[in-house]
Amino acid sequence: MAIKLRERKTGWRSILEGATWGVLLIFAMISVFTLVMVFIYLLTNSVPFFMKYSLSSFLTGTVWRPTQDVFGVLPLFVGTLMVSFVAAIIAVPIGLGCTIYLSEIAHPEVKKFLKPIIEILAGVPSVVFGLFAALVLSTWLAGIFNPVSRLNALNGAIIVAIMIVPILISIAEDALNTVPSSLKEASLALGANRWETIRRTILPAALPGIVAAIVLSIGRAVGETMAVIMATGSASQFTLNILASVTPMTAAIAMDIQETATGSDMYHALFAVGLLLFVITFSINLIADYIMARFREVYK
Repeated sequence: MAIKLRERKTGWRSILEGATWGVLLIFAMISVFTLVMVFIYLLTNSVPFFMKYSLSSFLTGTVWRPTQDVFGVLPLFVGTLMVSFVAAIIAVPIGLGCTIYLSEIAHPEVKKFLKPIIEILAGVPSVVFGLFAALVLSTWLAGIFNPVSRLNALNGAIIVAIMIVPILISIAEDALNTVPSSLKEASLALGANRWETIRRTILPAALPGIVAAIVLSIGRAVGETMAVIMATGSASQFTLNILASVTPMTAAIAMDIQETATGSDMYHALFAVGLLLFVITFSINLIADYIMARFREVYK
């Protein structure tokens, strides 16, 4: 009798595990299907544009003036690159420094005080950051740098850096916390001090997670819209001057789509910009996966 009950429980457990596996597989397939459908939707709405305008003129054109049927995406791409790259340069050292301090150095009471503040900062709406950048941060920068425009790429990059620092800290701290305590204890037992343990043991072991945190933060910077619109001045000009106004790709889509007639050249051009943005973010994630895989091979 006991054997039959055990066999029955084992059978139900197998069914439950199979059902759970099936549900998780369905969820994974839904994610993949959604991604493919978004790509197809962007592609099909971009094709009419590329049938009329060449891909080379779109990618290399230095003028974005949709009202005059001039669709050079280079000013938008450079604006996105400047804002995202400078934001990453600012955010990554600050975020990693805060992560190391909170995870390995800070007193538990200090950590208990700082962690909720960081989490609250991550939950602040982007429009609030944009308002601060447009009214306060821009005034500070104008007094320091005397910029070409009060609302400029540097202003946008700084506010985006502030927005992505909490995300970077949260993900990177989780990566550091997953490092086994036995590694830390072994390093200290061999005579390494706290900094040597952090630099030579903890950081290499957590490197895949740290890389993931950096890439996700850069992805957030590339995809940010509202704060960028309010902070950068939204001038569609081709410039490498960080103190001049720019229009990133996300801002161009958000601003122009409201005034665009469905089926017009401008309508399909915005989908082409969206397709380019999709390809860029997808490529960033593929590169990040490759880097993380290489680091796992080196440090496993």
